[in-house]
Amino acid sequence: MAAQAFLKLPQRVYLGENLIRKIGDFLATKKNKGVMVFTDPGLVKAGLVKPLEDYLINSEISYKIETDLKPEPSYTEVDNLLERVSKFECDTIIAIGGGSVMDAAKLVSLLKGTNKSVKDLIDDASTATKKCSTIFIPTTAGTGSEATINAIVLIPEKQVKFGIVSDAMLPDLVLLDVDNVKNLPKPILASSAMDALSHCVECYTAKNATVMSDGIASMGAKLIFRNIVKAYQNPEDIEAREALQLGAFYGGVAITASGTNIVHALSYPLGGKFHIAHGVSNAILFKAGMEMNKEAIKDRLASLCDIVWPEEGSKSVEEKADFVIDKISEIVKEVEIPTDLKKFGVKDSDLDFLVDSALEQKRLLSHNMKNLTREDVVRVYKSVMEN
Repeated sequence: MAAQAFLKLPQRVYLGENLIRKIGDFLATKKNKGVMVFTDPGLVKAGLVKPLEDYLINSEISYKIETDLKPEPSYTEVDNLLERVSKFECDTIIAIGGGSVMDAAKLVSLLKGTNKSVKDLIDDASTATKKCSTIFIPTTAGTGSEATINAIVLIPEKQVKFGIVSDAMLPDLVLLDVDNVKNLPKPILASSAMDALSHCVECYTAKNATVMSDGIASMGAKLIFRNIVKAYQNPEDIEAREALQLGAFYGGVAITASGTNIVHALSYPLGGKFHIAHGVSNAILFKAGMEMNKEAIKDRLASLCDIVWPEEGSKSVEEKADFVIDKISEIVKEVEIPTDLKKFGVKDSDLDFLVDSALEQKRLLSHNMKNLTREDVVRVYKSVMEN
């Protein structure tokens, strides 16, 4: 009998074009006291929010748009957001944006109408329940937040990011509308897609990977490996961008089942102290993390190679593992993400802080196939400070 496996999924997911009308089908099942829209000023200016706003107006649905959402926010900033929106009566939150917008919406959906704060969820999110329905419309092709039960916040006093986890944060409706990523700027496409690729590869090589998470993670990895450079080099290749969008969603689903590990654990301190964009820090650490884990995961990397590049089937397990790691490094270069931490202001004197903070990411490191020592973590960080 196969080992027990599971997936946690949003209630409804649509992929395609012109999906705004699907919101009406969903809202028809709700009381529609009002709709709170979370987004950011750049998306409003770019016109990506206008079809949604037009739809709400034409449908005579009461709504409020909140655009003052900080990228990769601290828990106190999300608490401030909660205070600002608490007086608006709504039973649905629509998040249109990237991971930070969707993560903030998740947290507010658990806290609205309560006397609790984000800090309470950091301390213990096990009893949290959803107070508002959530609709997620991602405008990047990478974070996978539209599929996960995680929300990431910065803890400023510790200079580190933290992942709050609760099944109650699963969205009710997801619209993967390719119209929202057609004009995605190249640097954002690169960093977000590398984030998604790290989700897929880390989940596929995780200690608690299952037959179900493997299927989802490998599909996501294949879509992203095969399309990221095409989408980056040719903005007109809409099929490649749609593939990244779907691959990112698969990566998010895989996280709910098996979880990320070495790359994300070492990435969080870089975002927390140096404010390096999450996808960029993952890209910097990706190759080094896989190399550190290689002896423990080479069979898994070889299996992934067979799925993504079956034409490499005659290679040995060792060669296939190296092929995947080399391909990761090659892609990072082709999408022009710098790989030297010192370019971001990280100094040798910061090493102890980074290592201590990474080792505190016990939830993520518990998923890692290799039991990392302090010396292992030091070697990974040093390898990306000497390029």
